Amino acid sequence: MSTVNPKLQDNWLKNIILFLSSQTISLFGSSLVQYAIMWHITLTTESGLMMTLYIICGFIPTFFLSPVAGVWADRYNRKMLIILADGLIAFSTLILAILFLMGYESIWLLFVMAAIRALGTGIQTPAVGAILPQIVPKDKLTKVNGANGSIQAVIMFVSPMVSAALLAMASLEVIFFIDVITAAIAIVTLMTFVKVAVHEKAAVKQSTSYFSDFKQGLQYVNSTPFLKKFFLFFAVFFVLMAPAAFLTPLQVTRTFGGDIWKLTAIEIAFSVGMMAGGGIIASWGGYPNKIKTMTLASLIMGICTLALGIVPVFWIYLVCMALFGVAMPIFNTPTTVLLQEKIEENYLGRVFGVMGMISTSMMPIGMLIFGPIADIIAIEWLLVGTGALIILLAVILGRDQVLLEAGKPALSES
Repeated sequence: MSTVNPKLQDNWLKNIILFLSSQTISLFGSSLVQYAIMWHITLTTESGLMMTLYIICGFIPTFFLSPVAGVWADRYNRKMLIILADGLIAFSTLILAILFLMGYESIWLLFVMAAIRALGTGIQTPAVGAILPQIVPKDKLTKVNGANGSIQAVIMFVSPMVSAALLAMASLEVIFFIDVITAAIAIVTLMTFVKVAVHEKAAVKQSTSYFSDFKQGLQYVNSTPFLKKFFLFFAVFFVLMAPAAFLTPLQVTRTFGGDIWKLTAIEIAFSVGMMAGGGIIASWGGYPNKIKTMTLASLIMGICTLALGIVPVFWIYLVCMALFGVAMPIFNTPTTVLLQEKIEENYLGRVFGVMGMISTSMMPIGMLIFGPIADIIAIEWLLVGTGALIILLAVILGRDQVLLEAGKPALSES
């Protein structure tokens, strides 16, 4: 199991505040770009196929990189991996901004940018998931992950408004330059102020190959009974989540009108919900059994997905979107903490890498299924169908004895 380095035990709070601050600054710039690109494609094409292509470009590279990135997160200095990922994204955004300034404003460039950003995310995600147990005491992981969810929700609340305001006043490349600056600040903060000891496996000379390490990770997953069922649940869950996650802006444009304030409103409603949900899970901590907390959140998301397909009034639609947002951190936090508590430290990166592979492959599969269909039948029908299936999946999750056993609280360490 993961333990906090004794030397860092005393100043862990200062360390985690600095770490989360650097990630928040970086996320803010990235969110500005994400919303700007997504709205630009939605408003200029109004095409489910184009949105599908954009989503696939933003996920497929992460899928292919995740196995290697998970091994890297276990073999090398996790802090340096996060810095390198931020640097890759910042550099590629700078190049894109320069190309746009020179007049090259093709849609395909935005697809390429989504792919490069996905590579950075593929490196960063397993490293961040694995580094937190190194700097946070185990009994504080739920609160820290919950607080992190609230911080991300605040960013998601602010960034669509700021992005919309910037798009109204300036061009896309201005937002690209802001992202470069925020990434640079994040990198300097991490390099200068955040102290993280190199974990045990990274501190010794590696005697095995990448493939051998990855194979060991898969064997670890295969020999841990709850992980196989856990990952199967997520594979199905991510496919079913695709319409609610990616087709709702297109649904709003078609059903309620393509005003940018309406696209902004659904993002803000979702973000306000996430802020509330992050606060709830950070203060409440969830049920003692983490699987029960995930089941509750899954039921709420299923009901909200179904409701998004049938509500005829826009303000009720926003309420459903906000409730969906409340459920997200109540679902994500126990999911992350369960892995951080139950997985051996030297395998954390690879397990989060496998998790990244599942999330980044199932979402595009979901979009390949539902994106083109959205140009043929109403998105509302897709939301009703997937919402009903998510509710069924939540019921199955809450009754699985192997997962319920794994969800029990970790034994406190002396």
